[in-house]
Amino acid sequence: MAESEQHFDQILVSQPADGVSLITLNRPQARNALNNQMLSEVAQALELMDKDDATRCVIIGGNEKIFAAGADLQEMAAMNMTAVLADQRPQYWAAIRRFSKPIIAAVNGYALGGGCELAMHADIIIAGGNAQFGQPEINLGIIPGAGGTQRLIRAVGKSLASQMVLSGKFIDAQRAQQAGLISEICQPELTLERAIEVATTIAEKPPLAVRQAKEMLRQSFEMPLSAALDLERKSFVMLAGTEDRNEGINAFLQKRKPRFTGK
Repeated sequence: MAESEQHFDQILVSQPADGVSLITLNRPQARNALNNQMLSEVAQALELMDKDDATRCVIIGGNEKIFAAGADLQEMAAMNMTAVLADQRPQYWAAIRRFSKPIIAAVNGYALGGGCELAMHADIIIAGGNAQFGQPEINLGIIPGAGGTQRLIRAVGKSLASQMVLSGKFIDAQRAQQAGLISEICQPELTLERAIEVATTIAEKPPLAVRQAKEMLRQSFEMPLSAALDLERKSFVMLAGTEDRNEGINAFLQKRKPRFTGK
């Protein structure tokens, strides 16, 4: 999906490596605050990438100084309860959640409120040493509304999640890694480069197996262990019927690099 084929106003779409698509949040004047239009554009881009066989892994990033500093408060301030009930944002979040291919969040600077929630929608978070994560909605008389409480507590545990949500305080990259929220810490100027390296590695793997692996990892949060183990086994058996599985085993036995086709 070439950048020239897309016409988004608040995100940039590019292909920094084979099989890798990059969505760059691009509202620097608003600290990449997530308004409805930006979320809509992210959801639209992901829906297109889900159908594009050339995209095997996606990176979502901001810039070296900020990922996303929460929701757009000017937009929120104009909405009463009726408007919030009719808001389209839950549909955009659902589209992001449904994306079937791996997502890597490349986070520098603030990932707060909706920005933290967007990062947690990713499968992998790679952060710069200047990253700050938080759910400060309590300071506005509200709570996280896009999965912040539910994803954060599953990622870092009850005590730290409760402290972050109830106090509105942020944690830095080091604490986030210790708690299991992020996988790696980089120098801020190298965060995107490292995300592209990881994404490229994933993009080289058999796409059917990658999708199934992502789904099984996601289901670990949704299902009881016994049911999830049964589903994992069914996926394992299903993949036994793919050409990529045969290619992977044969390439290993023949000591050569596999050539995966997604079949």
